[in-house]
Amino acid sequence: MSLSFCGNDVNNSYSVEKGVLNNGCFVDALNLVPHVFLLFITFPILFIGWGSQSSKVQIHHNTWLHFPGHNLRWILTFTLLFVHVCEIAEGIVSNTWMKSNHLHLFLPAFMGFIAATTSVVYYHNIETANFPKLLLALFIYWVLAFITKIIKLWKFAEVGLGVEHLRFCITALLVVLYGLLMAVEVNVIIVRKYVFFANPQRVKPPEDLQDLGVRFLQPFVNLLSKATYWWMNPLIIGAHKRPIELKKIGKLPIAMRSLTNYLRLKDAYEEQRQNAEDLEKSPSIWRAMYRAFGRPILLSSTFRYMADLLGFAGPLCISGIVERLENNTEVVRMNKTEDLPFGVFFMSSTQLLQNTYVLAVLLFLALVLQRTFLQASYYVTIETGINLRGALLAMIYNKILRLSTSNMSMGEMTLGQINNLVAIETNQLMWFLFLCPNLWAMPVQIIMGVILLYYLLGFSALIGALVIVLLAPIQYLIATKLADTQKSTLDYSTDRLKKTTEILKGIKLLKLYAWENIFCDSVLETRGKELTSLRTFALYTSMSIFMNAAIPIAAVLATFVTHAYISQSRLSPAEAFASLALFHILVTPLFLLSTVVRFAVKALVSVQKLGEFLQSEEIGDDSWRNGDMPVSLESCKKHPGARNRKQPLRYQMDNYEQPLRRQLRPTETEDVAVKVNNGYFTWGSNMSTLSDINIRIPTGQLTMIVGQVGCGKSSLLLAMLGEMQTHSGKVYWSNKNRYSVAYAAQKSWLLNATVEDNITFGSPFNKQRYKAVIDACSLQPDIDLLPFGDQTEIGERGINLSGGQRQRICVARALYQNTNIVFLDDPFSALDIHLSDHLMQEGILKFLQDDKRTVVLVTHKLQYLIHADWIIAMKDGSVLREGTLKDIQTHDVELYEHWKTLMNRQDQELEKDTEIESQTTLERKTLRRAFYSREAKNQIDDEDEEEEEEEDEDDNLSTTTSRRSKIPWKVCWCYLSSGGFLLVFLMVTSKLAKHSVMVAIDYWLAAWTSSAPNEQNSSFSLDANATNISETIRNAEHRSYVPVFVILCGAGIFLCLITSLSVEFLGLSAATNLHHNLLNKIIHAPLRFFDITPLGQILNRFSADTNIIDQHIPPTLESLTRSTLLCLSAIGIITFVTPVFVTALVPLAVAFYFIQKYFRVASKDLQDLDDSTQLPLLCHFSETAEGLTTIRAFRHEARFKQRMLELTDTNNTAYLFLSAANRWLEVRTDYLGAVIVLTAAVAAICSFYGLQSGLVGLGLTYALTVTNYLNWVVRNLADLEVQMAAVKKVNSFLTTESENYEGSIDVSQVPEDWPQHGEIKIQDLCVRYDPMLKPVLKHVNAFINPGQKVGICGRTGSGKSSLSLAFFNMVDVFEGKIIIDGIDICKLPLQTLRSRLSIILQDPVLFSGSIRFNLDPERTCSDDRLWEALEIAQLKNMVKTLPGGLDAVITEGGENFSVGQRQLFCLARAFVRKSSILIMDEATASIDMATENILQKVVMTAFADRTVVTIAHLVSSILEAEQVLVFSTGILVECDSAANLLAQEDSLFSILVRTHK
Repeated sequence: MSLSFCGNDVNNSYSVEKGVLNNGCFVDALNLVPHVFLLFITFPILFIGWGSQSSKVQIHHNTWLHFPGHNLRWILTFTLLFVHVCEIAEGIVSNTWMKSNHLHLFLPAFMGFIAATTSVVYYHNIETANFPKLLLALFIYWVLAFITKIIKLWKFAEVGLGVEHLRFCITALLVVLYGLLMAVEVNVIIVRKYVFFANPQRVKPPEDLQDLGVRFLQPFVNLLSKATYWWMNPLIIGAHKRPIELKKIGKLPIAMRSLTNYLRLKDAYEEQRQNAEDLEKSPSIWRAMYRAFGRPILLSSTFRYMADLLGFAGPLCISGIVERLENNTEVVRMNKTEDLPFGVFFMSSTQLLQNTYVLAVLLFLALVLQRTFLQASYYVTIETGINLRGALLAMIYNKILRLSTSNMSMGEMTLGQINNLVAIETNQLMWFLFLCPNLWAMPVQIIMGVILLYYLLGFSALIGALVIVLLAPIQYLIATKLADTQKSTLDYSTDRLKKTTEILKGIKLLKLYAWENIFCDSVLETRGKELTSLRTFALYTSMSIFMNAAIPIAAVLATFVTHAYISQSRLSPAEAFASLALFHILVTPLFLLSTVVRFAVKALVSVQKLGEFLQSEEIGDDSWRNGDMPVSLESCKKHPGARNRKQPLRYQMDNYEQPLRRQLRPTETEDVAVKVNNGYFTWGSNMSTLSDINIRIPTGQLTMIVGQVGCGKSSLLLAMLGEMQTHSGKVYWSNKNRYSVAYAAQKSWLLNATVEDNITFGSPFNKQRYKAVIDACSLQPDIDLLPFGDQTEIGERGINLSGGQRQRICVARALYQNTNIVFLDDPFSALDIHLSDHLMQEGILKFLQDDKRTVVLVTHKLQYLIHADWIIAMKDGSVLREGTLKDIQTHDVELYEHWKTLMNRQDQELEKDTEIESQTTLERKTLRRAFYSREAKNQIDDEDEEEEEEEDEDDNLSTTTSRRSKIPWKVCWCYLSSGGFLLVFLMVTSKLAKHSVMVAIDYWLAAWTSSAPNEQNSSFSLDANATNISETIRNAEHRSYVPVFVILCGAGIFLCLITSLSVEFLGLSAATNLHHNLLNKIIHAPLRFFDITPLGQILNRFSADTNIIDQHIPPTLESLTRSTLLCLSAIGIITFVTPVFVTALVPLAVAFYFIQKYFRVASKDLQDLDDSTQLPLLCHFSETAEGLTTIRAFRHEARFKQRMLELTDTNNTAYLFLSAANRWLEVRTDYLGAVIVLTAAVAAICSFYGLQSGLVGLGLTYALTVTNYLNWVVRNLADLEVQMAAVKKVNSFLTTESENYEGSIDVSQVPEDWPQHGEIKIQDLCVRYDPMLKPVLKHVNAFINPGQKVGICGRTGSGKSSLSLAFFNMVDVFEGKIIIDGIDICKLPLQTLRSRLSIILQDPVLFSGSIRFNLDPERTCSDDRLWEALEIAQLKNMVKTLPGGLDAVITEGGENFSVGQRQLFCLARAFVRKSSILIMDEATASIDMATENILQKVVMTAFADRTVVTIAHLVSSILEAEQVLVFSTGILVECDSAANLLAQEDSLFSILVRTHK
């Protein structure tokens, strides 16, 4: 049949006798003209434009300058494309009815499609180049196209065609669309004035895009890129070459920053307060959230509705395709065409929809649209949720900065509660917003689904729906149970962590006393409880998974069996598979419903907590509120930020900008800096803490506040700073002063920052001043010890400093600030005498006084009173005396005398103090020790890293890339094998069996519905009887499929249960084994391991990593295996039904491979960024809450707010990118799924002959499920990869070498009472910490007699402590031996050796529990023995006064006792173990003189008959020793009695004694 444009079935196709426009073919040809015109004009411009684009200087990313009506144009163009597709389809299908081919039916439509596509590409390029003049071409095109279509429509109307004809409708639609596009174009001309106007408008790109830091482009790109996340491509593909860093993701656009959103939320919140009639009623956070973020949620819900409605197109199209194929009829070509209008065939829309190919394309388009809308809905809710979280965090932070101090200190508002608000409640609300559209979309989806099912299957569909609805509440019940179980699991794991932390902190003591197994058992006991809880959790989780899988099977079973017995009509494949697909759609919302309801309930609770928090008390003077006194100007000036909750609080974010730097101080004229008149102050209760305060602080002088502990000295400072509530009275600040106070609190507070940042605290850095401050606070020696000097991070997450070091940094901060007034609250409390003196002389008297600054000093050190210009003495909350020292000496002799006696006492202590090595030197020693042990490790690490780096440099990019995209199969296998092979086998087989049965159910359904429908054609019998009989036989045959169907469904449900249980319990078993092995390995690791592995790292394995292994891996594993098997079984079925599909599978598989490969790498990076940016944010909140008074005194609120906003935005950026990456993946996998459905449908239609229609239905239903599960495969794979890192980390610890506990002598060969005498022989002893390191003791020979008191001394690092560890075989003795009472200790089992010796360590270690447990964890001693030990340690009386006596509670780390008391407990512990050898390792280093004297006395009396080896840090403590061993650099240099060594002038011992070392 020859091709011709106008067809050749009639002769007059080309005649124009009736007028040119009356020839339909000519009108169609006329319609081609605009399209051809556009292509001719735009192609050269596009090619020239694209060619020169590289040379064009681009502003930023190719900048998106949206012309007016940008989005509308894209939407109209997409609609236009869709209508063109319909037009092409209509033309092609109409053509099949004609005798010869009429190209004019579809060719113009095809050209129109190409022209529309070109128009949008052309427009995009013009917009990118910001060259609107070229839009004129488009304007001309729209006008021409509009005119030609109008002519066509007019001709159709003339001939009498109407709405019932599809082509008429399409043409009318095109007229409307071209008209609208023309209007859009006119609008651009009017707004931008680029032609026909004298002065065109100059437009700059949006502010965000001029800022090169903004990389999140979703709001700025065009609609197509928005819908497909095309702009993410460079980021995701680039991640493969090098990891994504914070720099790469840049800043957020202004509209998404937390400040913008905070202001929106705040305005909505405040508006309610202004409009409220009842002032007491607090504003509703819900309403504020709706006002601020309601619009995007509505938009998202609209997208969601559209997606849900389009979702129903799938089942309907399947039903249509299967039905058409079943009743297949040949298209009959028309013979008579003369009497048709224009000589061509016009069809109705129903005729078009009867074409299977048309249905297949419609199905494809519906899927693509549905998925695009769904992802758009997800994206909008997530973006809104993140914006809301940012706004709430800013709101909470703002409130924290104005919380009243009493709230924090009286425990109304704890740090924990604030942290929960920040970490939990805001996230709950964010998640609620994510799920919010489901709340109203789901009911609609469910109702629509049930209606369609009823339409397909009648009454029996309601039975199936009823099954689902009845089982849904069970789902909800399980969900709530799950939440409860999770809570109890959390409690147990917190408890377990606490115990593990204690063990790790005291590991040295546990090993020395051989107690590690006792403590290990206690952890395992708690772990047992946790595992029981986890078992319940696993059970509920598996029930939940089981319900998810089993409910659809049960519903399908109920429906089809009911249908078989009730309905008269046979179930057709079209109905069966459409309803199967509908059940799949229905199940999802019902399961999600339980989750959404749960989140809604949580959100209600969170909002309530937030509301209470926002209404809590703020700082401010009560006196203003009570109105019982005139409000003076000064007192208002004093506190601009303070408001009370009864007054409307204005949320100024204190102008969020950095505060202006303070001006330099004016020359002071007033003689009083601060004055308090009749002050009565309180901490929130009605009782006044301070009463009748009348004081003045003279300007530029040193004022000291003294008094007993608890008399209100610190409160007075805080009252002046406005932190306390004022009952009555006033605080006057001289002008300019209130805004410049530097304050050092009694409890030191450090920022999580470098030492330098802590001291400068936001002030400009001035090297000279900084140096002077550091010298005044004698911080230089401490800074020198830190690994990176003053650039070392300190604070919560940084390096732990001792109390004195922290306090000196806080004082340095107050000194460094350039302020008029300095408040120092007891700065000497944690300092020893030398430092106090130095600080007083250099810091306060010299540095501050020379500067003429007003200093207020609270102190207990009365010897400094002589330096004071003004003294305020306090007692019981009121001022006892005020004046100079001379005034007091003359007017209050009694007080002066009292001070004098106290001063004498302090002087005596001073003398004592100078004898002892000062506390500071000790602190520095501890710090040095902390780094010393790490350094060796770091050296080894650095070497490793260098090697690795060198290797990396040799590698080219491709290998690093492949390393990043590889799935860690080895680790996965290790995880599975630790779960046990039986469970792995059970899981694999049950999974495969389950999916096989699922396929079998559907296959059986296909066979059942396709079975022998054409019986009636064979029975020609005319008598009615026979017809009835055949009907009965047919029904019986039809029902014979039911039993097998029931059995298969039953088996499917049973297997669902087995698989869900097997996966969860496999996970549980793996978690149990991994934790057990980890704990055993770590507890039995050598001491060296703990020296070189940071405690935090070990704890992380027990906390975060164990938690991931316990709770996160099993569900991910389950989901991954399920979705993978579903996709594989679906592809298998499609291939089985239509083998042609395999050819299309190859390119699809390649595309899928690349998508998942790129996504996994990028997702992992973004997840890491999200995690790493969250911690600083949470820390900043808790840090602020702790240092409130300091921040407010310094007036640094604005700076801290700024920092909080930066941290929030950084975290939000990471989270937004992560969610955009997820959308990127889902859109791509969904489109792949849609292509699979299209190819499957086309393949089935092409090769239908010889196929059962049921099988086609089966194939298409399965193809539909693929779209749902493809992205889950990739996302679960990415998640599993991240989670497997936890297993890898735990595994890396499992390779640690354990100590050799066995020994070469059997325990039975060691006498029960060994060592009986305590004789020690050291022969040629060489010791090192690690085979890699140098020896620390070299060839030591010594002999210690039984019962001898031996002292060991030497300078720091000479090997004294190493010797004490060698006695316990804690270090590597690689040469020589130590023989105790005739037995070489290296041959003894460790447990035996360590349990027979006693040691008292330098740092006292106590564990939480009872006193009894601390003295005797093995429970072997009687109470009398314990009391005796306590009596010897001088603790008996104190313990007797405690509630519970021996069973009195010791808190974690023994915090409820002083350091001295703790050391005495350790002495008692050593005495309880009646060992004939006691080793004291610098045991008196951290205690005061009094306790040390007790210790020395006890050792001499109670241990008179035992061998005591004292390792001394102060030589003075071993002057009475019978034998002294002096070490120098690991070599024993002197060994004699103390007296003999002292007699030798030049002996090292006498030198040490002389230099007090």
